Amino acid sequence: MECYESVEKLLASKDGLAAFRDFLKSEFSDENIEFWLACEDLKKTKTSNQITLKANKIYSEFIKSEAPREVNIDHKTRDIISQNISQPTSSCFDDAQKLILCLMAKDSFPRFLRSDNYKDLLKKQQNNGQKKWLPF
Repeated sequence: MECYESVEKLLASKDGLAAFRDFLKSEFSDENIEFWLACEDLKKTKTSNQITLKANKIYSEFIKSEAPREVNIDHKTRDIISQNISQPTSSCFDDAQKLILCLMAKDSFPRFLRSDNYKDLLKKQQNNGQKKWLPF
């Protein structure tokens, strides 16, 4: 799925992540980026006890039906996660994470590129003498 290549480049930058996160908060859709970040954190987790704790937190906050910050994923993906959450792994949310990244790339990212958040980010990059890091 190359639909999210540019978004991944943005998220790899500390300033880019902060600007995109602020933009999503302003649109009341920051659950997507928070879910993505929680999944990234889970992937770096080593102990099975910590994996279980973090996976259950992610599941209850973002995945389960009527979760407080429920992300928009298809029913099949949600069902598979629900079936496997009793034996979580550091990659148990990978499919859902890819779906959310793609959703952000197709939906939120184009609006972000037209936003003041993005313009401010570009100014900050230029003022720091950095090249524009997004291939547009």
